[in-house]
Parts: sequence; structure tokens; C-alpha cells
Amino acid sequence: MTKKAILNLDDGAMRLVGTNESGQTTAFDVMAENGGNGSAASPMEVFLQSAAACSGMDILSIIRKKRKTVSNLRIAIEGERAEEHPHVYTSIAVNYTLVSPDATEGDLTRACELSQDQYCSAFAMIKRSGCAVSWTCSIERP
Repeated sequence: MTKKAILNLDDGAMRLVGTNESGQTTAFDVMAENGGNGSAASPMEVFLQSAAACSGMDILSIIRKKRKTVSNLRIAIEGERAEEHPHVYTSIAVNYTLVSPDATEGDLTRACELSQDQYCSAFAMIKRSGCAVSWTCSIERP
């Protein structure tokens, strides 16, 4: 399965806008001290958000297959980057908070395990790079 995207310079500084095969766009920028305007997330911030979104979609699918109600799923993600170039992520911590009237801690824990250990392509790539990944999860009632 091959995926393609095209990125173009958007403002003459550092802002890039990527367009995927479906025509959807994603903007990238950096802060002024790095030559940009800070008008969008940086590529490494988007990378972190993408990993969280990939895992989150797994979790939503698994919880819903258990016929549980999802009111919200909040994912807090934090990555520590290397001091020297390339500034790769060396560790990532993720916290999943599911808001549901009927899902259990066990339902959520199992969904997180399946995502992290089996389904999430983004975290599989991250872990293969040597980055340490930790996660926690909790349930809130609406």
C-alpha cells in the first residue's frame, strides 16, 4: 500500500502545506526564531499528534466494538527529544482518558494494550526506532 502527498511552500518563509491523495491539507510551520511565523504546528509536533491520533482511532474502534458508549476520548501526549541533531524523540508518554457511562477500566486497558502492542502503525515505527513509550489510561463518567 503506497501513500502519496505533495507539500508546497505557502508563504515564502517556512510554512508548508501538504495535500494528500484525497485533497485534504495539513499546514506546517516553525516559530519565528527558526525562520517561520508560528502559524501552524511544527512537523515534529504534528508527528506526535499523529501517533496519538493513530492509537486513539484504534481505541475508539475497539471500545465501540464492545458496544460501549464513548462520550469523549482525550489523549495527552508528551515527547522528550534528544539534545543533539537529529532531535529525535527519545521517550514518549501517553495518557488516555475515556469518558463513557458504561465502559470499564478493563475495557479501556485492553483497548490500549491492543493499540500499543498490535494495531497502531505509528507507535510500532516509533518503538522500532528505539524510543521508549509509556502509557496510562483512566475512565471518567459523563
